[in-house]
Amino acid sequence: MADEQKSPGFFAELFAPIAGFGVTFSTMFRKVVTEEYPEEKRPTARRFHGRHQLNRHPDGLEKCVGCELCAWACPADAILVEGATNDDTPIEDGGAGRFSPGERYGRVYQINYLRCIFCGLCIEACPTRALTMTNFYELADNNRADLIFTKEQLLAPLQSGMVQPPHPMVEGLEERDYYLGAVTAATDAQRAHVEEQSMRHTQEPTEEVH
Repeated sequence: MADEQKSPGFFAELFAPIAGFGVTFSTMFRKVVTEEYPEEKRPTARRFHGRHQLNRHPDGLEKCVGCELCAWACPADAILVEGATNDDTPIEDGGAGRFSPGERYGRVYQINYLRCIFCGLCIEACPTRALTMTNFYELADNNRADLIFTKEQLLAPLQSGMVQPPHPMVEGLEERDYYLGAVTAATDAQRAHVEEQSMRHTQEPTEEVH
């Protein structure tokens, strides 16, 4: 015969109904640590998943080639991408200009932060490392429309050595050379092109409305 199970003691039966509150009671008298946010902000981890950023090459051209893989990978359907073809036709001849080293670029890029779950699958899907996530996390707002970030808001600012696209690629280089690190800054020819287009734009007469 199997040994009969021993019955619990008197005190075990007495405190059994409240045994589940042990963790609660053990933390009731601990000192409460208050974070003085937003006056004092705690640093985030290096690989924190915050607001997205669209990166540039060292000469200022955009890394995004409008492939839309990030939008396909997003489980929350939070990303909208509309690609367009780069146009090397001179702007004075009606061309639109070049914005990336590839055949295409992201003409429209939007992220809806009302849907985004910050999973990071979009940056894993990006073949050109155009999309990364920053440490910025203060995205709360009282307006739904303001939480749909556009390309202008997501695009990384121009750094030293960069010039604002559209402008041609570095002369003599191909698309793959950009990803191999052959480009370190904008060339004099690229700077001259941007300055020329800027001067041409400012000198164009404006039509008067009567």
